[in-house]
Amino acid sequence: MLPWQSKLILLLVLPVVGCGVVLETIDSYRLPSVIVWVLGLSAGLGLLTLLLKAASPLAALSGALITAQLMYGSGGEDNYKPWRSFLLPVLAVALLAHISTRIGRTKKEKLGTGEGRRGRSAAQVAANLGAAALFSTSMVESWTWSSSQMPHGNGIWLIGSLAALAEAAADTVSSEIGQVLGGRPRMITTLRKVEPGTDGGITLAGSFAGIAAAAIVAGLTTLALGAAQSIFNVTLAAAVVGFFFDSLLGATLERIGWLNNDAVNFLSTVCAGICAMGLSMKLVALPM
Repeated sequence: MLPWQSKLILLLVLPVVGCGVVLETIDSYRLPSVIVWVLGLSAGLGLLTLLLKAASPLAALSGALITAQLMYGSGGEDNYKPWRSFLLPVLAVALLAHISTRIGRTKKEKLGTGEGRRGRSAAQVAANLGAAALFSTSMVESWTWSSSQMPHGNGIWLIGSLAALAEAAADTVSSEIGQVLGGRPRMITTLRKVEPGTDGGITLAGSFAGIAAAAIVAGLTTLALGAAQSIFNVTLAAAVVGFFFDSLLGATLERIGWLNNDAVNFLSTVCAGICAMGLSMKLVALPM
């Protein structure tokens, strides 16, 4: 349904992120060791997802580019360590998605809501992680202020990037766990019971699982980057807002056929990112 929206997301995300990775790689200020870490680990992660059949070849490539951009955008140059970047939250999102999609897989296949055996498509990867990568590009970060609550003087857009990652984890985990443990979902707009897999349907178990997933991603990033506790609070709150916004879009625009699932996922991560940036404005230090 509406495949052009999925293609549009791919055309928006991949060229920008790809150019961002190239520009970061050829940057004269980049240390060779940083380039080796970033490109090596992102390529390794893409290969691993391919070997696990968790993604199609193009999806694995898209994930590798997005991971590289996030690592470039969130890590400092001095004494660079890959685990002090967005590598850990990206791994957390991938692992949480991989585990949650396989919990109760037989039941999901009977319901017709299980993930395909070939894993995620490139459009799904771009829809879930693309906004986070776009927020982290140097082209975007140069347009805004630096946050006193983030290390390396990184821009406030990185807070939006983190919230987008946390929302992506929350959305995937809540949907997958809710189908198995949540019983019959209720429509977010009316609270009436609906069939499992219905767009806009939510469950209590799925919602709590989603919030827990967002907290894991936000917490890992806060620890990895050495960011302030307030960053965790803002990120988690924004991810929860984006997570319920996803269900609202599903219950309205997706149900009437105006948006497909990839568009809903992408817009929800954008919503979480913008919400996080808005909430964190009081944490921003204007440049002298």
